[in-house]
Formats: sequence, structure tokens, C-alpha cells
Amino acid sequence: MSEAKIKATAAGTATAVLGRLTTAQKNEALALMADALIANQADIIAGNDIDIERGRTGGTSESLLDRLRLTPDRIEAIAGGLREIIELPDPVGETIARFERPNGLQIEQLRVPIGVVGIIYEARPNVTVDAAGLCLKTGNAVVLRGGSAALESNRRIVAALRGALRGSDIPEDALQLIEDASRASANEMLKLNGLLDVIIPRGGASLIRNVVENATVPVIETGAGICHTYVDDTADYGMAEAIALNAKVQRPSVCNSMETLLLHAGFAEQHLTRLADRFREANVELRADEIVRSRVSWATAATDDDYATEYNDYILNVRIVDNLDEAMAHIARFGTKHSECIVTQTQANAERFLQEVDAAAVYHNASTRFTDGFEFGFGAEIGISTQKLHARGPMGLPALTSTKYRIIGNGQIRG
Repeated sequence: MSEAKIKATAAGTATAVLGRLTTAQKNEALALMADALIANQADIIAGNDIDIERGRTGGTSESLLDRLRLTPDRIEAIAGGLREIIELPDPVGETIARFERPNGLQIEQLRVPIGVVGIIYEARPNVTVDAAGLCLKTGNAVVLRGGSAALESNRRIVAALRGALRGSDIPEDALQLIEDASRASANEMLKLNGLLDVIIPRGGASLIRNVVENATVPVIETGAGICHTYVDDTADYGMAEAIALNAKVQRPSVCNSMETLLLHAGFAEQHLTRLADRFREANVELRADEIVRSRVSWATAATDDDYATEYNDYILNVRIVDNLDEAMAHIARFGTKHSECIVTQTQANAERFLQEVDAAAVYHNASTRFTDGFEFGFGAEIGISTQKLHARGPMGLPALTSTKYRIIGNGQIRG
């Protein structure tokens, strides 16, 4: 039997125990896991150093290495994420609806765990901890399959977490890591019907596309982030500059960073050169349309391929548009339904944008960098769903539950 089947089977066996645990028992396990990360941080960072060096030798970009890198402060923050999950309400057992039928049947709809959640992801080892914490809090077992770039980091993180579970009421088999980082292992997970209840991909466009197109296990699709900021003609310059810079340079390697800046021609006429200089000071490469390049000599030409690329780097597309409709048409063509922003003082334009743009998160006068479980108050997130079924946007604890109906009768039969 393959590693994937062995570990998914073991995880499934653990769900019988998970389903019986109280919120207090689950929270105690999460606290032990957080403590274990801190206690084992030297070993985890040593493993992370191996991954970083391998990546640098292999030519991995600095922005991607930043996503991979672990430091004492980052491990403390990751452990803090687990502690925040402890403070969040446990959705399992929550009554969503309760009603009585004319025949006297009492019907309740409750939140229940999904079962065994498979997660396929790439280079960010914090996902390992976030996914484990969210799944275990909601009574789900989890089978993790990270990328080769973070393999040693993930091994040591999961070893620490499973060690903590041995002192808790959660079976350590509820947390599994598939260490075979080959594409074959990922593809096998996609077919583990009956062992995995759902698969959630987190990563770049090619990984997500492979999962969505080839899985027979149900998928919750998290999308690549080709995010846009549209600056309208009535936008306040200081606000627009702050939002655009934050959306691009605060952390360009993440999915909610801006990849394309759309400027109304009226705004650009007054402010383009000044704004471009600010991006240049931040070491951002601009790829732009002909109008922008006529005024910003150091910008290079943007193509349709550029507009369709999630850079995760200090690269930004800039395009001039004549009106809101042209901006929304560009977003509809090139966006990935993740996060989109309008900066404007015209309330009617803001309302149109918020209503008509099809994305998981739409913003008025705020950076797209806020599309995040922590920022929304959900605690750590399992991903940002760009689909429209079951869950959309940052996926916190409720998104990791299903429902069941309880029907209480006193002898009713159907005629």
C-alpha cells in the first residue's frame, strides 16, 4: 500500500475519536501544539535552513525564499495563530436551524466535521500549522502534502505537533504528513475517494488547475491571486498612493498582493509620474501600456500574458483606462475572482464596483492585503476560496464543517 493510502487510512480511523471530543479537549491539544513549536524551534529552524539553502542553490527567487523562511519571530507568530484558534468559537455542534413540521417532527440542522481533509500546498510551512490547527479544532483529521521546497521544515514541524498530540486526547494519527513530494503522490491523493472527504489545494495556478481538473475527490478551490486596484478620477492622491503601495510592496509574495494597477486617465494625467516614482523608490519593476510608457521612460511593455500572471514579486502592471466600465472589463478578463479594489470618492462608482465585480472580496478605499483569515477575525485560514459553492473568501472554522439534520419524532410515519 502506498504512503498516501496508509496515512489517509490512519487519519480516517482517528475521526471516530475526534468526533467524540469536547471543545475543551481540542483546545488543550492546540495549546500543547503551540508550546511544542516554541520548544522545538531550534530544530525546526535548522530544518528550514536546509530548505532555504537547497532553494537558493536551485535558483529560487528571493521573494519565494521569503515565503519559505522561518525565524524565531515567525514561529512565535505561527504558535500565536494556534492560540488564537483556541479563543475562537467551536462551530461543531452549532444549531444552524430548528423548526417543527405540522406533523410534529422536530428538525434541527447542526454543524458537523467534514471527516478527513486532504491539503496539497507549496512552499509556506506556516500552512502546515494553520491547516492542522483549523482541521483539528473542527474535529477533522488532516492529511498534508506540502511541496519539496519546504519538506525538511514540514517534517520537523509535524514531528513536533504529533509529539504534542501524544499528550492530548486527540490521536496523533489525526495529523498526517505525506513526505513523498513527487507529483505522483499528489496525483494519487486526488483519487483517494472513500479515504479523503475533500481536498483543498493551496498554491500557484498550475497546482490548483491540476487538482481541479484531475481530482475525483471533492475539491474546495482556492484561487491564484491576480488582484487589481482601480484608482478612479476622484480618488484622493494620498489615499491612492498609500493603498497601492501597500497592496504591492508590503508583502508581494502572497496571493492578496496587487498585480495590476488600473488608473483612470484623469487621475493619471495629474499623478502618474509622481506615483511611478514612488514605485521606483520601492524597487518595483513597472510593465505598462503605451500611454504610461510615454510618460514613464523606465517602464517596459506589458502584454496580455503579463496581465494574466501572478508575479508574487516586485513587478507591477500599470494600465490607463477611460472609465469604471473599462476597469471592470479588464478585471473580468484577467482577474482570478480573489480580491479587487476601487479607490474613489464617488459613492455611486464604489457601489457599482462592489456590486458588479465578481470576486471573493471587493474593497472600497482599502488595500487588498486585508483578504486574510486573521484580518477578518477568523484566526488562521485554511485558504481563500474563489469558488462559489460551500465556502468563498478566507476560510475559517465554519468552512471546515458540513451539516447534518437531526429529526426527533414520537412515532410519525409517512402516509
